Amino acid sequence: MTSAVVPNQSRFFIALIPPAAIQDYANRVIQELSDRYKTRTSPSPPHITLQAPFLWPMNQLSQLEACLSQFAANQPALTLKLSGFGHFAPRVLYINVLKTPELLTLQTGLRTHLESHLGLVDAAAQHRSFVPHMTVASRKLTPAIFAQAWSDLQSRQVDFEWTVDRFTLLLHDGERWQIRSQFLMNAMF
Repeated sequence: MTSAVVPNQSRFFIALIPPAAIQDYANRVIQELSDRYKTRTSPSPPHITLQAPFLWPMNQLSQLEACLSQFAANQPALTLKLSGFGHFAPRVLYINVLKTPELLTLQTGLRTHLESHLGLVDAAAQHRSFVPHMTVASRKLTPAIFAQAWSDLQSRQVDFEWTVDRFTLLLHDGERWQIRSQFLMNAMF
């Protein structure tokens, strides 16, 4: 699927949304960095991206959701662990998500499923490895601000774990990302 804007298309992405306690923690860190360094993040709930933003025709939304539902039904729940902070220098600070075989299998399987069933291809993802993370600052980071913020974050302890039993389709409403639908992972292995 191309990235050219076509009438009646909207922007979507697919992510794992953590439980409220983890979202609250991430939002506190995001707010702290914003207050201290004037940073920002994408206007969305804290999340781990499985499929980067893409365009999809609104009149084919039911096809997209049916495809995601079919995929989710064949996926087992998995445990995710967040541990410490990381960065993509010099522009992104994030809470580190441990890269487990189960998470890699989910992300790769989703990407393959979307490509084979809907022709949805993330060309950029084909040229870089999947680095699961939860962004806490990604905008307005000059090199100096990045260095200061990273110095503050790098030694902080973060240790969360949760069982992931669903993934989420988010829709951009023109101002921010909104949860459109969630898909339960039902497979038992």
